Amino acid sequence: MSRRILPLRGLQALEAAARHLSFARAAEELHVTPAAISQHIKQLEEHLGYPLFKRESGLQLSDAAQGVLHQLGSAFDGLERASTQLRVAQTNRPLVVSLPPTFASRWLIPRLERFQTQHPEIDLRLLASTRVVDFDVEDVDMAVRYGHGRYPGLHVERLRQENMLVVANPRVAANLREPTDLCNSVLLHYTTATDPIFPDWPTWLRSAGVTVTTPLRIQEFGDINLVIEGALAGLGAGMVWQSLVEEQITQGRLIRLFPEQPLSNAYHFVCPPQRLNLPGVTVFRDWLLSEIRSI
Repeated sequence: MSRRILPLRGLQALEAAARHLSFARAAEELHVTPAAISQHIKQLEEHLGYPLFKRESGLQLSDAAQGVLHQLGSAFDGLERASTQLRVAQTNRPLVVSLPPTFASRWLIPRLERFQTQHPEIDLRLLASTRVVDFDVEDVDMAVRYGHGRYPGLHVERLRQENMLVVANPRVAANLREPTDLCNSVLLHYTTATDPIFPDWPTWLRSAGVTVTTPLRIQEFGDINLVIEGALAGLGAGMVWQSLVEEQITQGRLIRLFPEQPLSNAYHFVCPPQRLNLPGVTVFRDWLLSEIRSI
C-alpha cells in the first residue's frame, strides 16, 4: 500500500521550527540556512493550502500544526532510532572476505594475529573459495583472487606480482647446488596449476640449460599444499608459488634453490566500488597492502 506522505524536508523543518518557535534555531539544528527553513515551510503551506504559523506577534503555531506536533516528534524520533540501528548493524556485522584456500592458510593465517591485535573491534570471517563471487547475492564484502585481474564492474587492485620458486628442505637442498643436480632428485609437481606459464619440470630444466638424458623422477600432486608439505618433509624439490612459502623460507624450513621465475598472473584485491569506503573494508585493504609491501 502506497503511503501519502508530505515532503520529508518540509515536515522536518516544520517539526524543528515548531519546537523552537524560531526559524533560525531550527536552521542551526538541521545545519541549513534560515532561508532554507522558510522555503521548506512555504512549500509545505502551498502544498496544504493553509498557513502553519501565525506571524502576528512573533512566531506561533497554527492550530493545525499544533495538533500534529507531538506525532511529528514521535515519527522523527522513530526514524532516528531506526537510523542508529542500521548504523550499528553495519558496524557490528562480520566482515567477510573470500580468499583462495591455499593463500588463506599459507599467507594470511600466519599474519592474521597482527591484524587481530591492531583491530580487535573487527570480526573478520574468512571464506575459502576460488570461484567467482556474486557480490549482489552473496554475503561477501571483498575478495582476494589470483588471476588476470579483469573483473568488470568491480574495484580491482593488483596486490603483488607472483613468482615461481624451486624449493627444498635444508637436507635435500644440500645436494642440489646446480640445476643439473635436479635430475638425480625426486621432483614434486602440482598437476593442476592454473597459471598459463607455470612450468612443468621438463620445461623448467630446459629453460635452465639442462639436457635431460634419463627419465625424471616426478611425483605428482593435485594440491599445491601437498607439494609444499612434501618439500618440507624432504620428499624432494618442489615448484611452488613464492607467496605460499615465504614464511617457511624465513624460518629456514625451506631453501630457495635457484632464481625465481616471474609468472603472468597476480593476486588482486576485489570488491564492489560502493563497498570500498565501508570502514571495515578500508581497514582490511590498507592492512593487506601494508603487509604485502613489507615483504
